Amino acid sequence: MASRIAWPILGLAALLIFNAVFIPSFFQIESRDGHLYGSLIDVLNRGSIGAILAIGMTLVIATGGVDLSVGSVMAIAGAIAALMLTETDMAMAVIFPCVALVAVIAGLFNGLLIAYLKIQPIIATLILMVSGRGIAKFITGEKIITIGDEFRNPVFDFVGKGHLFGIPFPITIFIVLFFATALIVRRTSIGLFIEAVGANETASRASGINDRAVKIAVYTFAALCAAIAGLIDTSNINAADTINAGVFTELDAIFAVVVGGTALTGGRFSLTGSLIGAILLQTLMTTLYTYGVPSDVAPVPKALVILGVCLMQSPEFRDSVRSWFRIHQKLEERR
Repeated sequence: MASRIAWPILGLAALLIFNAVFIPSFFQIESRDGHLYGSLIDVLNRGSIGAILAIGMTLVIATGGVDLSVGSVMAIAGAIAALMLTETDMAMAVIFPCVALVAVIAGLFNGLLIAYLKIQPIIATLILMVSGRGIAKFITGEKIITIGDEFRNPVFDFVGKGHLFGIPFPITIFIVLFFATALIVRRTSIGLFIEAVGANETASRASGINDRAVKIAVYTFAALCAAIAGLIDTSNINAADTINAGVFTELDAIFAVVVGGTALTGGRFSLTGSLIGAILLQTLMTTLYTYGVPSDVAPVPKALVILGVCLMQSPEFRDSVRSWFRIHQKLEERR
């Protein structure tokens, strides 16, 4: 129970047990035309965007920073992809690199502000969060760009609505991204550099680590993750909605990382915990909607679950609970 990752696992298990008792259909999975459907598949499919954002956000938070601009980068990526699909005859082999290039520029902008100009991460990324949404609206002319049938591209459609081996392709994307990132940060020295910068920036610099390069790299990676999420979102709805695309997703990503056991102060991080945190939040929302909870009320129990998991992760809180039980037990014995 001292492990921070144990509590989100217990929270997810509790939700699954609740569904098993009150919503048995939650676990029903059926196959139609070789594709798998069901609530569990929907949780993973709809939670893929949150999981992808959480992967990038984990590395950012591990350095002691935070990225509030990932939602705006999602909107920009979707706007560029939709505009190029509807206004040009370019192939996806050109559109995807263009979107990635814009994401790299956005990540470099955040990283340079933080690493070289020493602007606080929350302020630096807030700049792009606000201006980025405006850039996305400027690209689309402040209107929703609908990708009609005449502009549909099978490759782009596959990104958000395709299936691979029977499961939705967004699930495959976040699984591959998760294992690729885990392989890089755990099988190379990069993960150690990130944790060292987050734990003690001055000491890491004294030991020869280029803390500026590390910070720029993680913010660029987070922006690339946001661009991937933006492409999935745009492909899924066949439109670039710059007003609603990526709204509050940065908060969900931060929640997933914190619930997954990575401290906002930086240092040691857990990609597995962040992934579990993202799935926990999506499972909770899916459960609430399945149970008929209105969308305007659903954030309340969501916040309570996040609060409960974070409290149980705190050693001080657990010690206080144990002390209360001991005092209560002694009072009962005296009676």
